[in-house]
Amino acid sequence: MWEHATQLRIEDDARALVRAGVMHAAPVAVGTAGEALVAEMETTAAGLLSEHAGQSPGAIPGVAAARELYRAFGMDPTHTRPSSEALLRRVLQGKGLPRILNAVDLCNLCALRFLLPIGLYDAASVVPPVTLRRGRPGESYAGIRKDEVRLEGRPVLVDAQGPFGNPTSDSLRTSVAPSTRTVVMVIFAPAGYARDVLRAHVVDAGVGATRHLAAGAAAVVTSCDLVPPE
Repeated sequence: MWEHATQLRIEDDARALVRAGVMHAAPVAVGTAGEALVAEMETTAAGLLSEHAGQSPGAIPGVAAARELYRAFGMDPTHTRPSSEALLRRVLQGKGLPRILNAVDLCNLCALRFLLPIGLYDAASVVPPVTLRRGRPGESYAGIRKDEVRLEGRPVLVDAQGPFGNPTSDSLRTSVAPSTRTVVMVIFAPAGYARDVLRAHVVDAGVGATRHLAAGAAAVVTSCDLVPPE
């Protein structure tokens, strides 16, 4: 199980390109989103639609950071879109945020608020050590909604069993389900992203987990860290 943010390291080939915020939360109860989370999702989507109606996503402040990350890895963000921008485009089309499971819904809400791509994982399905590096030739995995996600050149999370996450689409192997009891969120940002802002994002994600994912009366215990820490 992936229990601590310190179990993530960034390899040298990616260290100058990417920074990550990591949030662990447990115990969580994964299921249908509650009224409070749905209300936050609807309010956030409606506010963005009202503020940016008629604008292209590229013209919206904040979108540039995710695009900068993709370009740093040699990816064209207008061809392979960051997951956060894909959500923003959906909202600006008046479709709102999708409703899947509360943990996934919270992750999508955070990605929309921060305008940074976020990976969400069942910690019990991840076998440390965990590394963030460039994808290698021929690497891929079975995606959650796609048959195969190709990873060459992209920023990718890898555990002892192989690749399992990237800023565009995560793997089926480590996806969150109603049986999940510990979740990990990884917020992907370009290396030059302000540390204090990224830390605030991670803390905000932890607050959201405590508010919306708590298992009954049990308080969710979260850890919030940045990688690399220096």
